[in-house]
Amino acid sequence: MKKLFLTSSFDDVANRLPAFIGEKLAGKVVTFIPTANVPQEYDGYVISAKAAFETLGLIIDILEVSTASASDIQSKLCQNDYIYVSGGNSFFLLQELKRTGADQLIIEQVNLGKPYIGESAGSIITSPDIAYISAMDSTKKAPLLTNTQGLNLVDFYTVPHVTNAPFEDEAQEILTNYDNKLTLKPISNDQVIMVSGDDVRVS
Repeated sequence: MKKLFLTSSFDDVANRLPAFIGEKLAGKVVTFIPTANVPQEYDGYVISAKAAFETLGLIIDILEVSTASASDIQSKLCQNDYIYVSGGNSFFLLQELKRTGADQLIIEQVNLGKPYIGESAGSIITSPDIAYISAMDSTKKAPLLTNTQGLNLVDFYTVPHVTNAPFEDEAQEILTNYDNKLTLKPISNDQVIMVSGDDVRVS
């Protein structure tokens, strides 16, 4: 059964993860993918996410997809207990996942039941296509991306940071532009979309 914990700001909702996962987290290993942050100037949310995982007792295994070897990508995604994908630029993230083949490994692992934790860009890429997020993320940071098809792990489109600075205007623009075209799921920084099989819950 697919299990996805999709957030705008992981640090703000990390305390809800244990109940969602339904098992003891201490000692489990999370593959921590900060790749979306590579082209960004700010990395505070990556640092906060690491601290949140450590507070929960998880062992963090960093996988920077854009520079990792194929064997590291394979072993970390397949052998570790959970997958976390950080915030940053969604288009750069998708570019690197596709370029390295990590996208197919993530899809395979999630479909086998491995819990997936997404933050902002990490939540956005689970959608069928990420073109809708261009008001929030620059496509210029992903010059090698040939198509915007997402991981298609869910049938909706996450809109993060609704009502939260500094992205509230961009989030509202996306909601206005795509409200009647796509199945949008807007979430603020203190909300999470929890997917368990066919059950989708926002809280």
